[in-house]
Amino acid sequence: MSNKSFNVNKAVLPNGLKLVHSYDGTVAMAAVNVLYNVGTRDEKRDLTGMAHLFEHLMFGGSVNVADYDSVLSAAGGVSNAWTNSDFTNFYETVPAQNIESVFYLESDRMLGLAFNEQSLEVQRGVVIEEFKQTCIDVPYGDCFHRLRRLMYSLEHPYSWPTIGLVPEHIAKVTMADVRRWFYSHYAPNNAILAVSGNVSFESVLNLAEKWFGDIPARNIKKRELPLPGFPTERIIENADSDVPVPMQFIAVPMSEYGTKRYFAADAITDLLSAGRSSRFNSKVLYGAGKGLIVNCDASIIGSEHEGMLLITARLNDNAASSFEESADILLNTAQELSLLDDIAPIELERCFNTFESNFRFANNSYMSRAQNLALCEYHGESMNETVSERRRLTAEEIAKEADVLFNNTYPVILNYGLR
Repeated sequence: MSNKSFNVNKAVLPNGLKLVHSYDGTVAMAAVNVLYNVGTRDEKRDLTGMAHLFEHLMFGGSVNVADYDSVLSAAGGVSNAWTNSDFTNFYETVPAQNIESVFYLESDRMLGLAFNEQSLEVQRGVVIEEFKQTCIDVPYGDCFHRLRRLMYSLEHPYSWPTIGLVPEHIAKVTMADVRRWFYSHYAPNNAILAVSGNVSFESVLNLAEKWFGDIPARNIKKRELPLPGFPTERIIENADSDVPVPMQFIAVPMSEYGTKRYFAADAITDLLSAGRSSRFNSKVLYGAGKGLIVNCDASIIGSEHEGMLLITARLNDNAASSFEESADILLNTAQELSLLDDIAPIELERCFNTFESNFRFANNSYMSRAQNLALCEYHGESMNETVSERRRLTAEEIAKEADVLFNNTYPVILNYGLR
């Protein structure tokens, strides 16, 4: 793979806003990404879904801009956003010569929202409808409500998904709640501004000082999280739901982001399910699970605090014995990674090559690079060290983590379609 490094420039404004930039002269465009350090982990159980609702509200008008989309569209730009347990992220792409329009828009909604009752009413309706479409009216839609409830203590904010516990929580959000959330979390000293594309660092720094420099720092609400309260025994729940295909979810508690164990767990999921030569493909679909398991996958629900490794499988048969056999096959295959001699050097090299390929191809996109720049800045990491850090993982470290995860940790097993 290429050893070409990314050019990265950084600055911090007096109000605490962190700025990170990477120049790309091969495109005529630029991406602007604003990452706010706020997500589901900042909610309480009696009012969930606030972080996600606020993602929508940020497009509903700000102090000086009544219609965000029309201004951005006139500049030839497009935008989107996402929210997860830990962060709320906004990003735009625009012709590089029009990038100042994006700085104007993003700075204005960081300065203050319009706090419009009509906008709140509209966005409440949009989010409630999204809740219905993604969690109620589709097969397996409640899987993360169930898994998170079973995995975490009920007071931990990871025990509910980003969409929230119930639509009623969104329905009861008041303008006072909105104001409180904004001024407690949305501020230059709680954000990272990342820019990638055909615009120089000097221009970006000047624009940042011009449009964001006068926004005052704010008092950010202190985050206090309880212990995760992971299971002390194996938990199995059968979902009483009509689904088209029997499906099994196996969630295993794992370490938080930034630890060696976290990255070992990520590598484990690649060894299990990344590519045709993965263990799930060769040892499950064409091995012990042939005829029973239609497809299977492994991934991590990466989070800033203790998270979970997730294994999913679709089954041919919905008998109780089939679900039991499936769980045994999948977990036994994962357990084999705890045997150091079972991890061949060529298998590990293939795993690292796949990681590097995915990383480099993803960051060929100036938009993806802007988002990753923001996340690396938050974590105090360098994008130019990401691949080499992964390659420093040893087979011993991976086997040790597999032993912790699959021999010494209690999983949560969720079965859909059991009859």
